[in-house]
Amino acid sequence: MKPGVRVCVPSAAVLDLFCRGCLSRSRSWPGRSFSSTSGQMSRWNSQDTSPPSPQENVRVLITGDANFHPSLTLNVIIFLLMSRKQYGRDNVILSDIKKPPPHVYANGPFVYADVLDYKHLRELIVNNRVTWLVHYSALLSAVGEANVALARKINITGLHNVLDLALENCLRLFVPSTIGAFGPSSPRDPAPDLCVQRPRTIYGVSKVHGELMGEYLHHKYGLDFRCLRYPGVISVNTPPGGGTTDYAVQIFHDALSTGHHECYLRPDTRLPMMHISDCHRATVEFMQAPECQLSLRTYNIAAMSFTPEEVAQEIRKHLPHLKVTYNPDTVRQTIADSWPVRFDDTNARRDWGWAPAFGLEELVSDMLRSIRDKRASQGLPVS
Repeated sequence: MKPGVRVCVPSAAVLDLFCRGCLSRSRSWPGRSFSSTSGQMSRWNSQDTSPPSPQENVRVLITGDANFHPSLTLNVIIFLLMSRKQYGRDNVILSDIKKPPPHVYANGPFVYADVLDYKHLRELIVNNRVTWLVHYSALLSAVGEANVALARKINITGLHNVLDLALENCLRLFVPSTIGAFGPSSPRDPAPDLCVQRPRTIYGVSKVHGELMGEYLHHKYGLDFRCLRYPGVISVNTPPGGGTTDYAVQIFHDALSTGHHECYLRPDTRLPMMHISDCHRATVEFMQAPECQLSLRTYNIAAMSFTPEEVAQEIRKHLPHLKVTYNPDTVRQTIADSWPVRFDDTNARRDWGWAPAFGLEELVSDMLRSIRDKRASQGLPVS
């Protein structure tokens, strides 16, 4: 075999071997005790059951938490719709602790689930034959700093419940990370996948904890843990929800409504950003990638990097009247100053073929067009 060449075993065989091995190793997992009844064990534990193809076997459970950060949950819904198109309406289940919009019920299964309720979450996974778990529940950066105790419960205790259940039931687990996982001592331009991480927010600390726990459980017990560090994510459907990068959403709405935006960051604050469609496409492609192609369990993904003044200048190409004033918020500016200004996503591009579709010019054009159409459909004035 030539050096540096990866050889993949056929996917069904990989899934079969991995799950049998995962279950045998998980019996020594020192966490919660597993049920001893055969009815509650994964069917991969049965020597009499031949595995279906991976496409037939994919059953996805997505955790969201609209009660704590509605912006992220709207992003979850977009990812949900993409996944249902790929794997079938009934094979992708959204969960939350709050009633979703009517169209979510109409488009496929929805269940109540609190990530802090281990027993109920376990029942959902077993009863719905879940194979992939996509865990989006978390408190964002600025909101987390305002309520550290709650952030610790949701971001860390909830994560541990999900890790235990993924290991017990041999699930492919995706947990998003963030630009906030880096700190002031991290390389900033660019930030590589592997470097010093000393974040100074509870959000960032919990994300580093999740990255390391997932990697540890992968190497020790065979958990198929996957994690992407998202930059700031920009979407027309996402109202600001307490994130440090949320100015890059609000500025588009302000440009088309009042023509004036007051920014809580300095005009030269450069941060990595990404269009929502690139974000969700990256997640789906990463989850589909054969495990043997992955050299890491946590990857940076990048698309563009800009400052408030740069995005304002691009918007003025379409709306010359836009006025931006700057009134830096101490908390958010301090957080932003501790984050990378660019991501190095070389490994994601090499290992599983990641490539963004949107740059700053494409992002601005799409956001303005989409918000203008949305406001017009709602009968709202457009500046």
